[in-house]
Amino acid sequence: MNSCSFPFFTFAAVIFLRCLSSTEAAVCHPDDEAGLLAFKSGITGDPSGILSSWKKGTDCCSWNGITCLPGGRVTRLVVEGSSVIAGSFLSGTISPSLAKLQHLQDIRFTNLEKITGSFPQFLFQLPKLKDVYIQNNRLSGPLPANIGALSQLELFIIDGNQFSGPIPHSISNLTRLFQLNLGRNRFSGAIPDIFKSMTQLQYLELPNNKLSGKLPPSLASLAPTLRWLDLGKNHLSGTIPDYLFRFKELFTLHLSTNQFSGVVPKSSTRLTNLNDLDLSHNLLTGPFPDLKVKDIRIVDLSYNQFQLKTIPKWVTSSQLLYSLKLAKCGIIMRLDDWKAVSTFGYSYIDLSENEITGSPEKLLNQANQLLVFKASGNKLRFDMGQLNFNNSLSTLDLSRNFVFGKVTATVATLEELNLSHNHLCGKLPATKFQANAFTGNDCLCGSPLSPCKA
Repeated sequence: MNSCSFPFFTFAAVIFLRCLSSTEAAVCHPDDEAGLLAFKSGITGDPSGILSSWKKGTDCCSWNGITCLPGGRVTRLVVEGSSVIAGSFLSGTISPSLAKLQHLQDIRFTNLEKITGSFPQFLFQLPKLKDVYIQNNRLSGPLPANIGALSQLELFIIDGNQFSGPIPHSISNLTRLFQLNLGRNRFSGAIPDIFKSMTQLQYLELPNNKLSGKLPPSLASLAPTLRWLDLGKNHLSGTIPDYLFRFKELFTLHLSTNQFSGVVPKSSTRLTNLNDLDLSHNLLTGPFPDLKVKDIRIVDLSYNQFQLKTIPKWVTSSQLLYSLKLAKCGIIMRLDDWKAVSTFGYSYIDLSENEITGSPEKLLNQANQLLVFKASGNKLRFDMGQLNFNNSLSTLDLSRNFVFGKVTATVATLEELNLSHNHLCGKLPATKFQANAFTGNDCLCGSPLSPCKA
């Protein structure tokens, strides 16, 4: 081979490889393009241009939110608005023509706000579908009775819609589910006894519905796998079943705002991996078991009928705690005597409606990250003029205590303040707060209250 032919051979090889790679690149299948454009035609409003790249005659594999296989078939469809950006939503309906996307595995419609209609029936025509995310839209009506026909699903997340009626029993056929989230809808009736077959389930979320009755026995079968259980804000009743505390993998347990009654079983000490516990706003009674958690992060036992007497040791010993809510928990102690291992990371503390005495001064000085401190309806007695708090504090509620002295100018840095019904006196500093933040004190004066007398 002479010196001239070698560069020509190299050039030809490069051209050949480029042509080869281009033929292997994903090019949109006509059926997929037709299905996607039909979906776009059903959208009546797209103010933020979520679908602006969806143009006929261009490769749909390059469109925003589309993922294709090397052969050009669409496998993933993601259409997302933003919950924090105004105008980031879609209006309209979901076209059944999306059934043309026969290789679709993952479909996500989230934060679109104004998408209406019933549960999308075309999902039953997608044989490879594994993940369904339809969150924060306005879909309504019942779930199909044959929802269990989607037997390949691994994730089924439809929270934040307006679905109603009972939860279909056929969901028990979704035996491959890893996560089931039906929260923030309008489902009613009892939770069906459907969980025995769900041997892979790790996340179960049914909050903010109208579910009622006792917890189903088959929930116990999830003990080996379940890590997250959220049943809060429903109308569930009865005692908390002992089997819940066999869930050794559980790290989140939310049962708040229901009608659970009775005592918390002593077997709750088995939940050694728990780091998020919310049992607030129920009818639970008695002392609370001494949990054996290592570093719990979130605790809310508020508004039950507990008689804790002191802040529990398993709370005090946590070095990772950042949210502590023990309002109306029968605590009778001096706040100065609370010896937490670490308060550095605390961001939210609510100790309202107890019989706590003393002063929060030491706590507020130590908790450098604290955003919210609420201790209304206690017996705190200290000089407000001596109180210093960190610059991060945004909410302070000391109403209905025995706080005395003057209101310092430092409260002006707060976003929310309630000092009403104490024994404060003197001229108020300049703040943005309304009169109800200061009413019911001995002799406060100045704006927004009555002018001070000469």
